[in-house]
Amino acid sequence: MVERVVATDEARVWIETLTAKHGTLAFHQSGGCCDGSSPMCFQQGEFKWGGGDVLLGKIGTAEFHIAAEQYKLWEHTQLIIDVVKGRGASFSLEIPEGIRFLTRGRIFTDAELAELKPTPPSVRPAV
Repeated sequence: MVERVVATDEARVWIETLTAKHGTLAFHQSGGCCDGSSPMCFQQGEFKWGGGDVLLGKIGTAEFHIAAEQYKLWEHTQLIIDVVKGRGASFSLEIPEGIRFLTRGRIFTDAELAELKPTPPSVRPAV
């Protein structure tokens, strides 16, 4: 089964490390600030989802959400969450670690898109 969002091995290690420190995590990809390539990492429940946020999938136990407008632009793309050295947005949990999460992408094949079309991601109700 093809997934809309996946993570590199290094990103998974950091997600596990941050989960051990902070509890269950959640990500949000807004497309607004931080050039749209940095997903924000929060403790689950710390970020209030908007009515247009889309639950794209999970990386381990961490939910991954994307703004609906951003999803419309990237629906044909598998998001690959990676980690790089450096500083991202000051309100994302990984920042004190000297790293930042980074979203890379890969265009789905026609066969993968056909598999995904019947099961679009869910739009979150506003909280």
